[in-house]
Amino acid sequence: MRDTVDNPARPTAGTVLCKIDDIKDPGAKGFRFRKDQALFAGFLVRQGEAIVGYVDSCPHNGWPLAVFDDLYLTRSGDRILCAAHGAVFRPEDGVCVGGPCAGESLTLWAVTVVEGEVLTG
Repeated sequence: MRDTVDNPARPTAGTVLCKIDDIKDPGAKGFRFRKDQALFAGFLVRQGEAIVGYVDSCPHNGWPLAVFDDLYLTRSGDRILCAAHGAVFRPEDGVCVGGPCAGESLTLWAVTVVEGEVLTG
């Protein structure tokens, strides 16, 4: 999976992803986009009215973080969890605070909220 800015499957700026109310609070929602052989995977995390987007790729091994759709957060909803090896990340900035990639960060995916809808940035 390519997760760089030049990935042809990465949605263009202004693409509507969902309504903010489509994401639980706290909660997360994953997205997959394909173009030919390229794949872009990203997810959104919501805490209150704050929405942050990340590329769905663990800095430790490059695998997607969630095994099941939209299950990116710990049970308490206060951390992002990599299901492959248990690394935990702060939702507000994607920094790993525990596990084999401690100190590394998830890659941000620019998003914005406009009139209740989440759009790519």
